[in-house]
Amino acid sequence: METEDQFKVCCEKFAEFLKLQGLRKTPERFAILEAIHATEGHFTPEALLEDILNKQRFRLSRATIYNNMELMLEAGLIRKLIFTDGIRYEKNVGFESHHHLVCTLCGKVIECQDDVVKSTIEAMRVKKFTTTGYALYIYGLCSRCSAAQKRRQKKLMSKNKTE
Repeated sequence: METEDQFKVCCEKFAEFLKLQGLRKTPERFAILEAIHATEGHFTPEALLEDILNKQRFRLSRATIYNNMELMLEAGLIRKLIFTDGIRYEKNVGFESHHHLVCTLCGKVIECQDDVVKSTIEAMRVKKFTTTGYALYIYGLCSRCSAAQKRRQKKLMSKNKTE
């Protein structure tokens, strides 16, 4: 769960970014930021819009959500993740880089950290590139899909033996 201090830092960072870009600090923009930081885990712009329309007093369009999320991406407040079932976003301030285990059958995503992988990535130096964070995707099968696949294979093998 995000702390109040982390949210305050995000608001200040966003306000400074908007000022540098010559953009207005509207209540709608900060309502979107607040909704993002009230969200746990990954989210989509559609889910964010639905949440704001249900909980906030603002009537926002899908375009307003997308446009402001682009600004927040540019400001480094959120990061874009590309999974097998589509694009999702997550908060980027106050959270460590982590890994995503992605099931290629059901699309389930599990977040995890591995200190060996983390230290290896942090020790990497790439010419003419400054690393600001990372997202690592590991594709495979979740335990449920793996068990189902093994049952199907076992059933198929026993069916082939009887034929």
